[in-house]
Amino acid sequence: MVALDGPSGTGKSTVAKRLAMALDARYLDTGSMYRAITVAVLRAGADPADEAAVVAVADGAKLVVGTDPAKPGITLDGDDVSVEIRGPEVTLAVSPVSATAHVRELLVAQQRAIIADAVDHVGGIVVEGRDIGTVVSPDAPLKVYLTASEDARASRRTKQDNAAGRASTLDAVLKDVQRRDNYDSTRAVSPLKAAADAVVLDNTELDLAGTIGALLDLVERRGLRVTG
Repeated sequence: MVALDGPSGTGKSTVAKRLAMALDARYLDTGSMYRAITVAVLRAGADPADEAAVVAVADGAKLVVGTDPAKPGITLDGDDVSVEIRGPEVTLAVSPVSATAHVRELLVAQQRAIIADAVDHVGGIVVEGRDIGTVVSPDAPLKVYLTASEDARASRRTKQDNAAGRASTLDAVLKDVQRRDNYDSTRAVSPLKAAADAVVLDNTELDLAGTIGALLDLVERRGLRVTG
């Protein structure tokens, strides 16, 4: 079990998927779950800041999360929302939805069940999010807090958005990164922070290969690679 936490724009998703594939492990993107609930809230016409409305929608939503790092995906009530969850409307609304205590309790329970199943049946899983090492799996044998400078994260996110056909500018993305950082780190429920025993990895100056190499080194040093 590798817990990978950190703010947006660090490349967590790409890094976590590549790491899982290198380890023949499963992969879980917990952020996609909160985004899927946000899609449900928006589809219902509910206000993301209305806690009671968000709770009602979340309780009725059925999520199925893929854990194959080569093609994870996520469905909401049987509908594939893998693309929709990355849209700008969802990005703007996900913070208040994910800050709702009941939503976090609901999804954390699902996340723990997915982790347990992966460890039992495959031998391992790489889980990414913002509270994995602090809340979801505080006993994880390896916790990594992946971070980078605001400018580096905004640049990466802009390139990622444009490559995916989502028009964005560096200035707008930087402001969004700062907004998300502030919201996620100051929320009352499961704020974004490094676990006390997490390894902090700053990949501002590292490319994808360098980041993966550093993580694989940590896995090896902890004796976590599953063989046979």
